[in-house]
Amino acid sequence: MVDILERLNRRLQFRFKDRISAGKILAEALKDVIKKDGPNLMVLGIPRGGVVMADIIAKKLSAPYFDIVIPKKLTDPDNKEHAIGAIMEDGTFYIDEELIQHLYINREYIEREKAYQIEEIKRRNSLYRKSSSDYDFRNKTIILVDDGAATGATAIVAARSIRNHKNKPKCLIIALPVSSKDTAILLEKECDRLEVIIKPSTGFRAVAQYYQDFTQITDEQVIQIMNSGRNS
Repeated sequence: MVDILERLNRRLQFRFKDRISAGKILAEALKDVIKKDGPNLMVLGIPRGGVVMADIIAKKLSAPYFDIVIPKKLTDPDNKEHAIGAIMEDGTFYIDEELIQHLYINREYIEREKAYQIEEIKRRNSLYRKSSSDYDFRNKTIILVDDGAATGATAIVAARSIRNHKNKPKCLIIALPVSSKDTAILLEKECDRLEVIIKPSTGFRAVAQYYQDFTQITDEQVIQIMNSGRNS
């Protein structure tokens, strides 16, 4: 009976066509939110999928500033697909303490993983961003975009890094097509406003289940967006 209900729920649940479609829907939802912030609006995408969506949103909202921020997941030593937290290049990090205690992950491993992922962020930064110059968030309304949040680790750590930056923004909005209800509660504490289209309270297993097409975005696609000449 449970299996039948789960299959029925999957069949009936709303799914975005793809990231471009989700970006357009999210841009419409954000229009009223940022009415007065046009000249000082900056849209930031989280690679890779979030960059595709951020590009769409920046165009739809005529945002004068567009860029990316690069958090990286800290992974479970026994399951590299499983996040136990996330980190930014500036050392800002988030750890799910309950999870690492449950999995008996030692601090030495976490420190090694942090150092490894910071190097990976540096590599991606040099690959994706035209300029290595620091971000200028002063007096800006920031929209931080990703294609969805499962644990929320990368969005949390990116938000903390932005809010603690020496050039502090005026306002930080986290914008997502989909997030589990529990993760949304966590994210609300990390920003001035959270905009999420779908917040399922049950049945959430992965972001991909809410897309018809969730094809992996390549480095080349991100580079093409960043080289389009419209980012500042």
